[in-house]
Amino acid sequence: MKGVGALFALLLTSVVQAKYIVPGGRWQDTEGNLVNAHAGCIYFDKESEKFWLYGEYKIEGQEEGGGVSVYSSDDLGTWEPHGLALEPVEGHPYISTEHIIQRPKVVYSEESGQYHMWWHADNSTYGWLLQGFATSDTPAGPYEFVDAVAPLGNWSQDFGLFTDRKDGRSYALYSNGDSVEGRDVYLSSFNENVTALDEVVHRFDKFDLEAPTIIQTDQSYWALMSHKTGYRPNNVVGFRADKLEGPWSQPFIVSPLNTRTFNSQSGFSIRIDGTKKTTYLYVGDQWDSNSLWESRYIWLPVDINERKKTLEVQWHDIYDLNVKTGEWRGIKGKTYTTKSAKTAGNAFKQEANFATTGEIITGIYGNDSTVTFEGIEGTGKPQWVSFYYQNTDDMGFGDQPGGTPDRIGGAWQLRRISSVVVNGDTENVETLFQRDTHKGIILSTPLQLTLEKGTRNTITVGGLDNGWDFKGADLDRIVVYPPE
Repeated sequence: MKGVGALFALLLTSVVQAKYIVPGGRWQDTEGNLVNAHAGCIYFDKESEKFWLYGEYKIEGQEEGGGVSVYSSDDLGTWEPHGLALEPVEGHPYISTEHIIQRPKVVYSEESGQYHMWWHADNSTYGWLLQGFATSDTPAGPYEFVDAVAPLGNWSQDFGLFTDRKDGRSYALYSNGDSVEGRDVYLSSFNENVTALDEVVHRFDKFDLEAPTIIQTDQSYWALMSHKTGYRPNNVVGFRADKLEGPWSQPFIVSPLNTRTFNSQSGFSIRIDGTKKTTYLYVGDQWDSNSLWESRYIWLPVDINERKKTLEVQWHDIYDLNVKTGEWRGIKGKTYTTKSAKTAGNAFKQEANFATTGEIITGIYGNDSTVTFEGIEGTGKPQWVSFYYQNTDDMGFGDQPGGTPDRIGGAWQLRRISSVVVNGDTENVETLFQRDTHKGIILSTPLQLTLEKGTRNTITVGGLDNGWDFKGADLDRIVVYPPE
């Protein structure tokens, strides 16, 4: 397969100044619009010497069936939009706006000299469970629909694609539905032309998982998969094997327990063979089940220890990745704790032995009950600020199947929305989405803010309407990072 194996060693001939990668941030493309490519893949193309990002296109009023968007990048941080690679066709039996077009993956076929796109193709009730197939002469598309098939006569739900760097052979990963007869994940090989599957290589039996991806090191294969909790995050698990056909290990948790993989779902991963270092990235989605078009991206470095046979997804608010050398570094910021923050209204500081200073600020509600951080140093340029919070609206049961854990049948918040005001400028209110967390687990959400140069800045956090209430999440601290 073209661009696989030593593909990242063949990267750009010129050094590119990369943008920071900010997991969970509002990523803007080169035209200033939000990057809109969910649950997709990243493909490095040797000919164009670019990374290509493909994903589900979701907008308000069109959450499913929007087609597949495509972007290109030199550095995995700066994304140029190229529109829809696969566009819905009105009245089409498989790719109209009435149908499901999910988890697209792209690979190059040496035999045909074309780019092949595969995805989970379905009707609106998830009754088909098929795999869609389209081709294009260029990575940007447009891709022309070829067929939608039942793989080897079976069902196919969430779809993944992996290409072995040793021999260039490609494989499909897919769960085979939610019925009693299903609940497996299949690993099946493609033919050499990547136009059809030819045999099942391994079957992960009855673990009831989805959103599969495989990371390949020089010694091992590592499969990552999510539990089936709808759009609610859970603790992603990993498996290890010496060979694709197995035997595979028992599943293990890949991130700190109860962080629910930092509020994300697995779906893809990439290996960067740099001139100085090999780096592996977890490419996940932070779904917003209230408004899927507001979903974000969680891309994080992966630490693998072959001797201990462990894999861990590592959190960093911000990191700088050099795709040429493969090196990356976490960016250091300045922390402002709640110790000296000022509360107003009914917001108050409450004992919390898991918090940074042993207390957390709660009771943040609307415009009247707020917390203000003072003496914040700024540069006069846009800077990322991470807000560390706790939000236990789901009672800590977010890992239950189906995402319906409420034992008394009531409704719960799937997120809190806070207002963020810089230096008292209430004419310009930023919106901070804070997903739910397990009890005692503190996670972070980033916002890009412009602070005045100097140390006299203030940041005030209140609550905004999330459809049910005006309460903001409990705050632990904020961290202000230097500009890019």
